[in-house]
Amino acid sequence: MTRYAALLRGINVGGHRRVPMPVLRELLTGLGHGDVATYLQSGNAVFSSDSGDEKTLAASLERAIEEHFGFGVDCLVRDGAYLRAVADACPFPAATLEGKQLHVTFFSEPVDPGRFASVDAPAFLPEEFRLGDRALYLYVPNGLGRSELAAELAKPRLFPGAVATSRNWNTVVKLVELTRD
Repeated sequence: MTRYAALLRGINVGGHRRVPMPVLRELLTGLGHGDVATYLQSGNAVFSSDSGDEKTLAASLERAIEEHFGFGVDCLVRDGAYLRAVADACPFPAATLEGKQLHVTFFSEPVDPGRFASVDAPAFLPEEFRLGDRALYLYVPNGLGRSELAAELAKPRLFPGAVATSRNWNTVVKLVELTRD
C-alpha cells in the first residue's frame, strides 16, 4: 500500500463549493481506500491505496465528488515519496521562514519553463519563484494576499491546460508527515 495525498482545488472558499471533510473521508473510503484522513478544511486528504496510478486515483475522486455534490472539483493526487522530494528540493530556506511566506503550487503535469520567461522576476523582488518537478515554489515575504508576483503567476497563460493548486509550506510539511509509509 502506498500513501497518497489528494489536493482538491478551490473548495470551501467563501462558502462556495462546500465539501465537508467527513463526507470527503466517506467518499475516499467508498472508493476502497484505507487509512483515510483529512487535514484542514481546504481540501487536503490522505489515504492508502494499491493503485499506483495518480491520474486514475484523481479521476475517480473527481467523479465521486461530482456525483455526490453535483459540481466538479479538480483534484491532484501525489504519493508521499513525491511530496518528500518536493519538500527536499525547496530552493528557499524553508526552516527560517514562516509558513505563510512560502507556498508550493502543484501542477497536474510538467510545465514548460519557457512559459515563465515573460515574467519580469526582478520587478517583483523581494518576492521570488522557482520551478520544480510539477511544482512552483513561491517566496512571498509579506504573505500571499499582498503578493503581486502571485497574481502574475496565477495567469492561466503560463500553464495552459494544467490543473494547479497551491498550499502554504506548513501544509506541505504536514502532508509529507501524513503520507509517510
